[in-house]
Amino acid sequence: MSTHLPTADAQDPESSARTARLREALLAADFTADGLLELLGAPAYAALARSETVPAVRATRGDGPLETLVRLFLLQRPVALPRARAALPVADCLADGWLVQEGDELRASVDVRPYGGPEGQDWWIVSDLGCAVGGAGGIRGDGDVDRSELVLGVGGASTTLAGLTVRRPVATALDLGTGSGIQALHAAQHATRVTATDLNPRALRIAALTLALSGAAPADLREGSLFEPVGQETYDLIVSNPPFVISPGARLTYRDGGMGGDDLCRTLVQQSAARLNDGGYCQLLANWQHVAGEEWHDRLRSWVPRGCDAWIVQREVQDVTQYAELWLRDAGDHRAGDETYTARYDAWLDEFEAHKTKAVGFGWITLRKSGSHTPSITVEEWPHPVEQPLGESVVAHFARQDYLQATDDAALLAAHFRLADGVVQEQVGLPGSEDPEHVVLRQNRGMRRATKVDTVGAGFAGVCDGSLSAGRILDAIAQLVGEDPVLLRDRTPASIRTLVEQGFLEPVAAGD
Repeated sequence: MSTHLPTADAQDPESSARTARLREALLAADFTADGLLELLGAPAYAALARSETVPAVRATRGDGPLETLVRLFLLQRPVALPRARAALPVADCLADGWLVQEGDELRASVDVRPYGGPEGQDWWIVSDLGCAVGGAGGIRGDGDVDRSELVLGVGGASTTLAGLTVRRPVATALDLGTGSGIQALHAAQHATRVTATDLNPRALRIAALTLALSGAAPADLREGSLFEPVGQETYDLIVSNPPFVISPGARLTYRDGGMGGDDLCRTLVQQSAARLNDGGYCQLLANWQHVAGEEWHDRLRSWVPRGCDAWIVQREVQDVTQYAELWLRDAGDHRAGDETYTARYDAWLDEFEAHKTKAVGFGWITLRKSGSHTPSITVEEWPHPVEQPLGESVVAHFARQDYLQATDDAALLAAHFRLADGVVQEQVGLPGSEDPEHVVLRQNRGMRRATKVDTVGAGFAGVCDGSLSAGRILDAIAQLVGEDPVLLRDRTPASIRTLVEQGFLEPVAAGD
């Protein structure tokens, strides 16, 4: 099978016109995320996202244009020439290399997967054949492309980062390690100029296809590792889903960092400050080691560069055996034979032993270049479900940190607050008891946090509507419960700070 890639030259009017006609054909056939869901049904659609194709094959036994496109671009099955002509501008697709002719049949040269944009846009993500998603059996890959150069499509990590990213209008954005171009595609919607880099030249060509087919402006594509391709240029936004896997060596460019331990992620974080404009954000996914004798919170705090605030969230932890098995399966090493599998498994465990690694954490890192001499650095573990997108929650997190740093206890008691939208109260206790054992405030949006509060805290939060200052509310509560108002004012600011820091309460201007 041919391993060449299609072309979509934004500078060539004829090539641009052919790409536009292909995009129009995909839309006309409803080859979109919504169209796929309607055709396949929820179970087959979900199975396809796991790289399980049998249900989708059964659902596309018809001969309509949409079934044809699913078979060509998602299932990578040959399609008879007349059937393809009913769905696509075949001459255009052959001219630009989207399709390859083999006798009376056509095959796709790449995977083209519908993807819904955040505002309902119909986009398509291009990747190598067999590399759209991993599935239980790992990335397969088709054709003769060197496995180390394969370019993956959209997976859970890609969509997680896209949802986390702050979506404010900016002049410049950098997608470091662009892969199939999904982050660059998102950034193109709110950045005047997008730069995308990758160590793999094949990835840059595929990212260009993703942008062109989705109708986005072309990005400035540059080859190289980490920040080398951009020199000393600075950006308002840096996003990266880097090759963060902690592995022995760098066999697979799309996932292996090629540095010892978690040095690649640490280096990326530490070097980002010099490439951020004031007020800019750097957001990335990362793995980090849990090292024997070290506290992981402190280890990650040491990564944060001077002049940057940080919010680091650990979402998952795996012991070294679970981690090794996950990525051995991703590479398909479980199909390489017992002797090879055992040798590679041993190599992973040797790597962890050399770095005194007892577990590996995965999570999100967000930096904000504030220039502060007393930066806000939050490192926490939150493995629970969240509500994406979280970009506005990221902005709100740093705004709350700024507010709390600038507000002493006296000012806090004089301030007005309101209960955030989507907060509910739960009371936990034995059935029939007069008073609950404890009260929990729970968010139904964003990070979906939950926190225990006492009776005073629950009453305080429930009354907060912005009309009264915190001090006046506490005075009223003191009178109701028979407490000394001075003592209550003294002991409550710490609790108010916690509720503000976690987003349960929002400061408001008096009278608003």
